Amino acid sequence: MKKTVAVIGSGGWGTAISTLLVRCGYNVNLWSYLKEESERLAQDKENKAFLPGIMLDDAIYFTNSLEEAVKDCEFIVFVTPSKAVRQTAAALAPFVPEGKIIVNLSKGLDMDSLKRLSVTIKEEIPQAEVAVMSGPSHAEEVARGIPTTNVVAARTLEIAEFIQDAMMCEKFRIYTSLDMAGVELGGALKNVIALCAGILDGLGLGDNTKAALMTRGMAEIARLGVACGAQLATFSGLSGMGDLIVTCTSMHSRNRRAGILIGQGVSPDEAMKQVNMVVEGVYTTKAAYKLAQKMNVEMPIVEEAYGVLFEGKNVKDAVGNLMRRDKKHENEDVFKFIL
Repeated sequence: MKKTVAVIGSGGWGTAISTLLVRCGYNVNLWSYLKEESERLAQDKENKAFLPGIMLDDAIYFTNSLEEAVKDCEFIVFVTPSKAVRQTAAALAPFVPEGKIIVNLSKGLDMDSLKRLSVTIKEEIPQAEVAVMSGPSHAEEVARGIPTTNVVAARTLEIAEFIQDAMMCEKFRIYTSLDMAGVELGGALKNVIALCAGILDGLGLGDNTKAALMTRGMAEIARLGVACGAQLATFSGLSGMGDLIVTCTSMHSRNRRAGILIGQGVSPDEAMKQVNMVVEGVYTTKAAYKLAQKMNVEMPIVEEAYGVLFEGKNVKDAVGNLMRRDKKHENEDVFKFIL
């Protein structure tokens, strides 16, 4: 008899993960926040709004009940927008038994506390074991079975290997890690840089500019990550540079698409409306800006992005500010540490 996995969140990524889990041999209970969305998915057998063209297998059961979704499930996959994670986790908590594994695939930070989403989930569901998974994995490609790799991190290697065994298949390879902070922060903060990469595209700037942004953006991500307890090496891996590359260069990326519109002169609010999907990079920019201030970490790209998104700064002025910064040693943080 096939085992069942609960997927909490029926956006494009939740739908794609459900399709992946079916390939791995599971039945899936896919939870939607809205009853009408759950009913529409059950009727259409397709997520026409967020993942059109992917037909959904009969092994996927659609529900609006959290209790029904997680009943007798093998483990739980969390895939809600970051702003809904705490509220959803709190509502889910009464139905989660002791020791149940939850793997968080949502990418972002908790806006109120500035905490990682896995920490937020653990606070609301303390009886659960929470893991995180990230890497280059656009929903559109995962759902179609196009090969990629991710990394799963957990408190213990045993938990990480459980998820690795459960979700790894021929077209979806998974590595393990114990650096939950690094894996999660890389996946969250790269959305800010991808939004900025889109702005550069919208401005009509070149490949050199984007490569420079991605490289220095990763330096900022790693700087904040290490300050928050992550391992530096993690940011050169799948959840760091791997995810950053794909999100900055692909038109599947809603963050890049929103950035292109902003670079072309569209307001941030209107850009999000036109993309018609959750643009996590906008919310994460605000959280990252506040977290960098709290941790006393220098993040000039994030600072300029915050100015554009929330203070009405002109995008060309933001680029100019970055180019006119004081002279630096490229590896200044390491250089200071050695001295």
